[in-house]
Amino acid sequence: MQVEYLQAIIIVITSVGSVAIGLLAVTFLTGRKKAPRKSTTVHPVLEQTVFLFDDRDLVDATPPARLLLDAAPMAANDWTRLCAFISPRFEGFAERMAQLSERGKIEIRAKLEEGRTLPLQLVAEDVNGLARITLIDPEAEGRGVLVDGLSQRALEDELDHMRQTLDRAPVLIWREDAAGSLTWANRAYVLRSGAFSESDDSLIWPLPRLFDLDPALRPGSMRRMRLEQAPDKIDWFDCHSYPLEHGSLHFAVPADATVRAEAALRDFVQTLSKTFADLPIGLAVFDRSRRLQIFNPSLIDLTQLGAEFLSTRPTLYAFLDRLREARMMPEPKDYRTWRLQMTELERAAASGYHCETWNLPSGQTYRVTGRPHPDGAVAFLFEDISAESAMARRMRAELEQGQEVLDQMGEAVAVFQSSGEMTASNAAYGRLWGTGVAHSVSRSTIADAVRLWQAQCEQTSLWAEARSFNTTLGVRRLVEGEVIRRIDGEPIDCRFVPMTGGAMLASFRPRHRALIAPEQPSPVPQAESTALLLR
Repeated sequence: MQVEYLQAIIIVITSVGSVAIGLLAVTFLTGRKKAPRKSTTVHPVLEQTVFLFDDRDLVDATPPARLLLDAAPMAANDWTRLCAFISPRFEGFAERMAQLSERGKIEIRAKLEEGRTLPLQLVAEDVNGLARITLIDPEAEGRGVLVDGLSQRALEDELDHMRQTLDRAPVLIWREDAAGSLTWANRAYVLRSGAFSESDDSLIWPLPRLFDLDPALRPGSMRRMRLEQAPDKIDWFDCHSYPLEHGSLHFAVPADATVRAEAALRDFVQTLSKTFADLPIGLAVFDRSRRLQIFNPSLIDLTQLGAEFLSTRPTLYAFLDRLREARMMPEPKDYRTWRLQMTELERAAASGYHCETWNLPSGQTYRVTGRPHPDGAVAFLFEDISAESAMARRMRAELEQGQEVLDQMGEAVAVFQSSGEMTASNAAYGRLWGTGVAHSVSRSTIADAVRLWQAQCEQTSLWAEARSFNTTLGVRRLVEGEVIRRIDGEPIDCRFVPMTGGAMLASFRPRHRALIAPEQPSPVPQAESTALLLR
């Protein structure tokens, strides 16, 4: 009984001990889990941008400060580089720095730049006669963001490439803020403005303004501006402006060559205009779209269209239509025919040289010439040839009258020039020698005529004298003689008479005039003629 009681006590004690040990173990483990762990993460601290200057000489600088100087705009020394970066951002920097020795410490806040929420800060301190300048970027502090070396190198290379590109650009480039103040400019602009002094390696800030551009200009539009560097030196630029979110970007492209070319073109056009003004021929030049571009005063006089109408630069068809209305061109049968004729006129003039003669209702005669010009243009020349046409008609009438006089002569005649070419003959000559009208107007020489005479007449020395008549030098004499026709034995009196200018008149008179008399029409019987009248 006692043994069983003892075993029960041992079992209870063992159970209680196990539970206690388990509770201690749980408590120990739970306590370890809840114990705070010390953080091993250390946020990197960005090194400050600090410069130490002795007047304008850089004594020392932190690595970020040296990187900033390397990225600053062009300058000959470190102070000028720093001013080129600070002056556009911190207003009144130069004036405030002049008071540093008196005040001992200066703090300046920068203008808030686009894309930033906090402005940059600058602290300048006088440390034993040295200027200690610290640039603070509130947005970068506490971020713990560092850039690895390769990324930094890539950014620096890209920045260097962009700077070299902009510095070597042959155009002036600058930026302005919303207030119109210059905030940045490339090397070409700085040198052009005279803001950089090579003598003392200083940079004037703010940069001088070279161009006064209208802010209301349409974005991307071009405006030509002049820049006077000296009384006798004027440079021209084509300025282009583009809006930005907080300002504008501007480009000034040199345009001196373009201005000189345009001036030379204007002078050339003026010279041509003065030359055309003295021409009696009307000139009208139409461009490739067939719109009038050039005309001279003679065109106004010849066409009677008026300077007001021509100054409106009408199209070719409007010009021709106005000519038709003014009756200064041949009267067309109908409008459709006229349009076809004018279309053909334009096509012919554009493809090559084309010439027409217009007989106007007023009795005037115009010669209209069309010529193609470069770039698809076409020029028309209007020339009044009324006097020339009248003279040609008068000469033609005189020639016809002279020919009629020759035909009425009672002998056969032919005229030869000094060169031996036949220039005229009458109808009796054609009937006598059987040449007809076609031979009289065809090209014939004294040698051809002598062969014709010899073939129809008996041999005689007279033909040899006639052949050499035009080649005889000195004073020529009259040659006369008689020849016999082979066909009927009819004697013919021949005379070769010298004329002025080395010409010769050959005259042939047969004994029987019937050989050269014109044929008379056969008489019509009275009854037959009456029947013809009654039909």
